[in-house]
Amino acid sequence: MRILVLGGSVFLSKATAADAVARGHDVTCVTRGRSGDVPSGARHVVWDRGDDVPHDLAAEEFDAVVDVSRTPSHVRKAVAAWPGAHWVFASTVNVYADTSTPDPGPDSPLVEAIDEDTDLREDPAAYGGMKVACERLVRDGVDRWMVVRPGLIVGPGDPSGRFTYWPERLAEGGRVLGPGDPGDRAQVIDARDIAEWVVRAVEAGTTGAYDGVGPVSPVGEIIEQTAIGVGASPEVVWPGQEFLTDQGVEPWAGDGALPLWLPRPEYDGMMTHRFDVSAAAGLTTRPYADTARDTLAWVRETPDAVRTGMSREREAEVLDRWSRKAR
Repeated sequence: MRILVLGGSVFLSKATAADAVARGHDVTCVTRGRSGDVPSGARHVVWDRGDDVPHDLAAEEFDAVVDVSRTPSHVRKAVAAWPGAHWVFASTVNVYADTSTPDPGPDSPLVEAIDEDTDLREDPAAYGGMKVACERLVRDGVDRWMVVRPGLIVGPGDPSGRFTYWPERLAEGGRVLGPGDPGDRAQVIDARDIAEWVVRAVEAGTTGAYDGVGPVSPVGEIIEQTAIGVGASPEVVWPGQEFLTDQGVEPWAGDGALPLWLPRPEYDGMMTHRFDVSAAAGLTTRPYADTARDTLAWVRETPDAVRTGMSREREAEVLDRWSRKAR
């Protein structure tokens, strides 16, 4: 098959292009040429999607298009150029209006679409609305489409650093500050698992909307399996949400944050989307331990890899305060 990947140099789009090449497809990756190389074996075309589609590229026919854009005008141009292809659009669980109800499915209500391009540096909350608009452009503009809404994507090459924090921190050992309560339900998914699913879905002609998420597990199990994957046996301390909040620990991401922790019950629905619907459509996932092992190997080989999360000094301070409180 001739597959066009709008992207191909970063994380999910790169993993998708690499999987498609490995499965013997003719892959073209389109990037601005600023974010690194595309996978070996893929053809690379340089195009800034803010410009019109180059005539020679628009004249080409593709069996499938995979797009990860968050910018409505970019998707609008691409859909107009290749409406006859089988489209797979990588969206996000941020399109859902309700973040608190556990175990939502892909038929849940969405936030209002934002049809105009918005600078997320000025308005980060516009992300979900712009993705909704992009989804609609795909659904309305092509005959065959599949929308994949990932949750927290993890693994080698992660540009956010949110999961990378954990293999690196757990491998260091010692006392480790746990993210919330060990029984909190959460889910992560390796980018390579989504990529493989997308390519197989294109081959099978799969259509419809799905959540690109892994199985729901207690966060304590995710941390335990991550430690196993990096060959570590740290002492994980779980002071709980109330104490973390009292200490001013930020959730999710940032210099003072504890990754994987989200306030509960406000975000029970953010980290617990139904896996069974996507599993029935062919999504399979690898063990957390395998992802952790590979992520640690990647981050050790990549000195400039993005990292997020609190400093070790800040973590030690919070742990010390918890020890004094527990006496």
